[in-house]
Amino acid sequence: MIDPETVARYELPGHLRAVPDEIDAAGLPVTGALPPELDGRYLRNGPNPLPGERSGILQAGHGMLHGVRLRGGRAEWYRNRWVRTGAFHGRPFVTPDGRLDRAATSANTHVIGHAGHVYALVEVGLPYEVTPGLATVGPCDFGGRLTTAMTAHPKRDPGTGELHFFGYGFVPPLLTYHRLDAKGELVHSREVPVRAGTMMHDFAITEHHVVWLDLPMTFQPALAAQGMPYGWDDSHGARLGLMRHDRPGAEVTWFEIEPCWIFHVGNAHEDESGRVVLDAVRYSAAEWTALWTLLSRADAARGFAPSAAALAGRSHLHRWTLDPATGTATGQRLDDRSVEFPTIDDDLTGRRSRYLYTVTGGEPGSRERCAIVKYDTAAGARAAAYELDADTVLGEAVFAPATGGPRGEDDGWLLAVATRRDGSASRLLVLDAARVEGGPVAAVELPRAVPTGFHGSWLPEPA
Repeated sequence: MIDPETVARYELPGHLRAVPDEIDAAGLPVTGALPPELDGRYLRNGPNPLPGERSGILQAGHGMLHGVRLRGGRAEWYRNRWVRTGAFHGRPFVTPDGRLDRAATSANTHVIGHAGHVYALVEVGLPYEVTPGLATVGPCDFGGRLTTAMTAHPKRDPGTGELHFFGYGFVPPLLTYHRLDAKGELVHSREVPVRAGTMMHDFAITEHHVVWLDLPMTFQPALAAQGMPYGWDDSHGARLGLMRHDRPGAEVTWFEIEPCWIFHVGNAHEDESGRVVLDAVRYSAAEWTALWTLLSRADAARGFAPSAAALAGRSHLHRWTLDPATGTATGQRLDDRSVEFPTIDDDLTGRRSRYLYTVTGGEPGSRERCAIVKYDTAAGARAAAYELDADTVLGEAVFAPATGGPRGEDDGWLLAVATRRDGSASRLLVLDAARVEGGPVAAVELPRAVPTGFHGSWLPEPA
């Protein structure tokens, strides 16, 4: 029997505390007025161990989806469901004969829609299809054609409707590029040569290029026993790669940059001179090392247990400009405020976009409150912010475009889950993206506290 002190060590506190069950609730209370044009589902993913399982590491735990159905100015329902992966049912990731079972992972990082399907994602395993009602359908390998893991951050090209993604691993192939067509068929896969196995959490696309992030978190077998087999490697260096995705077999052009880490990309585009401009959240070597040490500690709950927004206490919005004509890369910090979880209007993925939305704050001892921060990237400056009270933490802000005709880039809504720091209650906030500083136009009272998690999507009802 596990003694109570040991159990407490592995139970994350307050706003990170896992929920013990699955529930349904209808007719949710709303403060303010929900925009009647919001017709769809807000879905959010995050780690949520089963009762009695250890949960002292922020990234660990089976995936749990939380969903809210909005329609006609009403919040019709809330429900939450575990993603029933192989890991959920107790299957080992490594089989007795030494093979990796990509369906035996926890799909706990993101949830997206593509070609009429909904997928729960984690970067080390296969996507898991779920129904619009959040029931698990099962692992998806696209008819046997996907033989690697799938990143939790695929990118849909708004011009073609194609979904670009990749898989990385610690044994060959170390990096593989994939593309689904607009109908959801896997139509292209190719191995991308890299010099070592690295942890590659995100990437970017432009109209013609993939932007790779080859950064100094390399596979180190000696660390595997600690739960995270990747560690900072000064000798690896850091570089960004450009690869034409419209030319099969195109080589990668690499650009050396100052060593850093990038968890999440905002957007990338090609300028009039053919240069590629990448906006992303950057950690210095020291900032990343401190954060990774924290995230990898099994006893994190004893001290500082970070919110998703609190990860921003160590990172800043940064811009790199890659010039294929000269082979050089330049970089600049866009703001001194610490931010994370950048999001945009997904209809502008890979194209020039003006507005970017981030979250910040929430670190214990910090004077900075959690906030949604809007940037005007054309001006390279912070445009607006909405701060919450000191006792509330905030998750990622997802953009839902306005409907019904021509619109400006920030004509739409931001949806984010706000949870009391003590884990007592949660609300789904809805803000006007054009007037973030005005605060929520509506707040949906959720029937339970939703633990601060990772990434989500707005999935509108088909027209």
